[in-house]
Amino acid sequence: MQPNTLLDAILDEAGISHAGLAAHVNQAGRARGLALRYEHTAVARWLKGQRPRGQVPDLICEVLAGRLRRTVTLDDIGLGVPGEQSVAHTTSLSGFVERATALWRSDEQQRPHILGAPAVTGTPAVMPVWEWENPPEDVDVSRGGRHRVTAADIEMLRSARAHYEQMYRKAGGMATRTRIVGFLNAEAAPLLRGSYTDATGRQLHRATGGLVAIAGICAYDSDAHGLAQRYFHQALRLAKASGDRGLGAYVIALLVNQALFMREFRQAVAFAEAALRAAGKHITPALASDLYAMQAKAYAHLGDGTSALSCIRRAEQAAERIRRGYEPDETGYVQPGLVNVQVAEALLSLGEVAAAREHAAAAVDNPAHDRGRVHRLAMLSTIELRQGNADNAVAIAVQMAEQARGMESQRLRDRLRAVREHLVRSGCAGTSEAAALIDGALRVPL
Repeated sequence: MQPNTLLDAILDEAGISHAGLAAHVNQAGRARGLALRYEHTAVARWLKGQRPRGQVPDLICEVLAGRLRRTVTLDDIGLGVPGEQSVAHTTSLSGFVERATALWRSDEQQRPHILGAPAVTGTPAVMPVWEWENPPEDVDVSRGGRHRVTAADIEMLRSARAHYEQMYRKAGGMATRTRIVGFLNAEAAPLLRGSYTDATGRQLHRATGGLVAIAGICAYDSDAHGLAQRYFHQALRLAKASGDRGLGAYVIALLVNQALFMREFRQAVAFAEAALRAAGKHITPALASDLYAMQAKAYAHLGDGTSALSCIRRAEQAAERIRRGYEPDETGYVQPGLVNVQVAEALLSLGEVAAAREHAAAAVDNPAHDRGRVHRLAMLSTIELRQGNADNAVAIAVQMAEQARGMESQRLRDRLRAVREHLVRSGCAGTSEAAALIDGALRVPL
């Protein structure tokens, strides 16, 4: 049995205790001629995943609807017909909001079934992208809630996104994730359930989508891939509700990056194509360059050198058109040198080591935020070692290890371990210093 996170979340929203729900259900049952004697222990069993018998699920909906002053369905409380649960394309936007906020709450409470969930593959992985790309669109996203959402509220969400993105870059996803998930629960969830017009709602869903995407990045960086994927899918649904195609394409770029990590190379190619196709004129040069560069990496891993080189050319052409000040906040990660390091990785997979080194060196020569610099140095150190330049590789690895200090990130730890392994395996003189430095960094538990 899986815990019923939806019922748990809606009870919290309604401000009703387990004993209170049991008493109200008993009372509602009497009005229908039923002699029910539920206590708080029964509610605890429902929250653990047990399905109440007979008319009780409908009575729970009735009680909660009266408390929340809105319609509450069986799907809203996680008690829809087994095997026929609503999927994303048939779920209303309000239903999606309830599911999304229930996930945030479970994440904040560190529920094991949420944190340890594997990433989905096949149709469940592809469907959210297909739904983003295809009709129906959200005709009206307005909502009637208790509190009116203002422009100041939306500006707060935008500021929070920028704040947590910077925290992620400097401290890593593991340190940032608990903070951003706490913010989503305390600030974003009440706003989504608030009162707003269609125009304000579009801005609200866009601002929340940007925040949820960062939460997904932090989960990915923490090795919680199933959770990261769910956050990315949520961000994609929020992007659709906002009507901002560019934001949706950005979220798909995050899914492409995850697909590359999971070695789902054909899916990475297909997702990137979907983003480029569906976003069309709304895609910016920075995002286009990143999508083409990631496609190049995927094609290189698939052994398709012709397609990889074609994508590299497109990535470089798009990068030349980037104009700072004309890009949305979300694509700020596409800094000078990012495409170079992506291209270096693709060329290395194709066996073009000299060309890969040229791009990796160019990436390191460009300024980057703390986290990006670690990845760039790791790539250059690996390539220098492949070319037999052990002294250079060691010196760069030392820089990389020092730069990574203070960051809590599983992804960066993976890079550190990989570089250390390459250095030790080479057997070159001087590698012990860099290996010891990396060991020291890895010794600190996360």
